[in-house]
Amino acid sequence: METVNDLLVSATDAFWMYLLIPLLALLSLYFTVRLAGVQIRLVPDMVRQLRGEPETAPDGKKAISPFQAFSISAAARIGTGNIVGVAGAIAVGGPGAVFWMWIMALLVGAASFVESTLAQLYKVRDSTGFRGGPAYYMQHGLRARWLGVVFAILITITFGFVFNAVQSNTISGAVQNSVEVTGASVPGWLAPAIGAVLVAVTALVVFGGVRRIAHVTQALVPFMALVYILMALAVVALNTDQIVPVFVLIFESAFGLREVAGAALGTVIVQGVRRGMFSNEAGLGSAPNAAASASVSHPAKQGLVQTFGVYFDTLVICTMTAFLILVSDPVYGEERGPSMTQDALQASLGGWSVHALTFVLLLLCFSSVLGNYYYGAANVRFMSGRPQVMLGFQLVFLVATFLGSIGQVALVWSLADTTMGLMALVNLVALAPLAGAAVLVLRDYTDQRKQGVDPVFTRDRIPQIPGVQCWEGEGEEVETLR
Repeated sequence: METVNDLLVSATDAFWMYLLIPLLALLSLYFTVRLAGVQIRLVPDMVRQLRGEPETAPDGKKAISPFQAFSISAAARIGTGNIVGVAGAIAVGGPGAVFWMWIMALLVGAASFVESTLAQLYKVRDSTGFRGGPAYYMQHGLRARWLGVVFAILITITFGFVFNAVQSNTISGAVQNSVEVTGASVPGWLAPAIGAVLVAVTALVVFGGVRRIAHVTQALVPFMALVYILMALAVVALNTDQIVPVFVLIFESAFGLREVAGAALGTVIVQGVRRGMFSNEAGLGSAPNAAASASVSHPAKQGLVQTFGVYFDTLVICTMTAFLILVSDPVYGEERGPSMTQDALQASLGGWSVHALTFVLLLLCFSSVLGNYYYGAANVRFMSGRPQVMLGFQLVFLVATFLGSIGQVALVWSLADTTMGLMALVNLVALAPLAGAAVLVLRDYTDQRKQGVDPVFTRDRIPQIPGVQCWEGEGEEVETLR
């Protein structure tokens, strides 16, 4: 098993270093130029659009609101990547990896805007509101359903199975570590018991449909983020004299001026970009699935909301994790990654904080499990509308949740890196030719904003964009998929 993991890591490292990272960076730079730095100049609009009200869905209930769609995507974003992933990047790449997380977040915000705007533009109606994502804009925008099916398979495997196992693995590890802190031995039945409980609670939510997922994540995401931020701020407050030295350490390590953990400059950059992408998911093709579910009056609105999600994830949550680790003068090394955050909290706040972090991780990872399920479910529906197929996915999803809680973390993380990279590659290939549509949609949004009106989009405003399924003008017939 160790040999398989080593081979997988080597192949994945080469794929990220020589293909995916350069492609993502170049495309994000291209989008930034074409959209005139939308991810920077429209930050106030990002916050403003969180407050939008949804329309009534065909089944008579409220569709998903912009904030609920943000919560679903944030639920998937804010989890293992923010705590264990950031710690792993620092353990291997040193403090400089944090700098490259920041840089990439600012750059790939443009890619996030493009993919989420396109997901809104090419979404379809269903009985509870809307659904969509990269598979849908590949089919309707590129006229390439086959590519959409490839993406749907990859995201279902990545989020429905692999990433889901990562989250349940983190929950199990955090609980076991919390037991060890008390001085008690960890019983062999604990991990399977954790997996069984997680499966039961997850089933109660996911079998309730997208609205139940939205309501649960809408409640969990703000609460768990606030608790974690307050804990991290407490650590920083106790170590205010270390704030400037930590910044200096991050910048010096980022440019190879100070080697930490034996990490070469290339390793520092790759670790920062890869873990940052795992965390904020910009360009990955996952968040657009949640973005498409929102009921908004203009596609660009949810594109802006999801870009704000990238910043909240990386510039706030990941930065908090990095600071609380670095002010504790950590011991570096690849094997240290999973426990670095808990050790840092314990060193600054005492043993109780380990249990508090375990509670936060439970909420973070559980909400991520729900977000992961939604991503997989939306794409299974793209491939087949048969109820038996969806039931099969749900059962396999729950099995993967259980297996992740008892599996080995190294192989699970390696698989996550590999499948995430392949999924991102397919999404980026589709985004490049469709960027022109996002440019036209943003121009329409900004033109209406300049006129002092709340932007409203109908497909007849930009008739040169083909394949748009929703956004009917007045008098047009509305079609709903079942």
